[in-house]
Amino acid sequence: MEHHCKSLLITGVDTGVGKTVITTALWSYGQQYAPQQQWGIFKPMQSGTAVEPGDRQHYCDTLPLNQTPEEVCPVSFAAPLAPPMAALLEERQIDLVPVWQTYEKLQQRCDRLLVEGIGGLGSPITWEWTVADLAAAWRLPIVLVATVRLGAIAQIVANVALARQYKLELRGLILNCVTPCTDSEIQQWTPPHFLTQLTQVPVLGVLPYGTHSPADLVAIVADWPLDNLWG
Repeated sequence: MEHHCKSLLITGVDTGVGKTVITTALWSYGQQYAPQQQWGIFKPMQSGTAVEPGDRQHYCDTLPLNQTPEEVCPVSFAAPLAPPMAALLEERQIDLVPVWQTYEKLQQRCDRLLVEGIGGLGSPITWEWTVADLAAAWRLPIVLVATVRLGAIAQIVANVALARQYKLELRGLILNCVTPCTDSEIQQWTPPHFLTQLTQVPVLGVLPYGTHSPADLVAIVADWPLDNLWG
């Protein structure tokens, strides 16, 4: 019987919107509610490791993953820049071969694979390709993460349009409070019902501000409508 892995891309409207915490939340939720499945996390590449440890270190330190650090993220750059610019500083070529090989290896091993994007959906990963190109090549359905702030609606609409241009399947929007937000601010800046109506993409939930442990994250997302996330 052929093994079939279901993958999902967690991407953002921008950098710093909280893709890593959402990926952590969904992995932790899956691990608790579907422990019979083999869950994996894949970050194709990361930059900025000279400034902070990076997402690979976060996942390996925080979660009991059945993966090596290189299987979590095979390509790293020191400067906190888009990968092509970071690679230029290091006089390196961006090689997608280890990215592709690691992805295929995890596809064979995992039942569910969460792929965290780099920056936003339109962020470049090579001189020719964006995250959207990679998602299209791998036929990944996506979850779009946006911050709760003034101006977020325009960013969400633009990224939904980009996703549709690439014929990507949008499974949902997640709103993240990266700064303290009141309920009224959420309703004024990023009203979920309005966003669903405007984009025709369901808002799965709003992540409240704060530092959350994996257990806290599971409790939060357990109330979200995640049934259709995996198709």
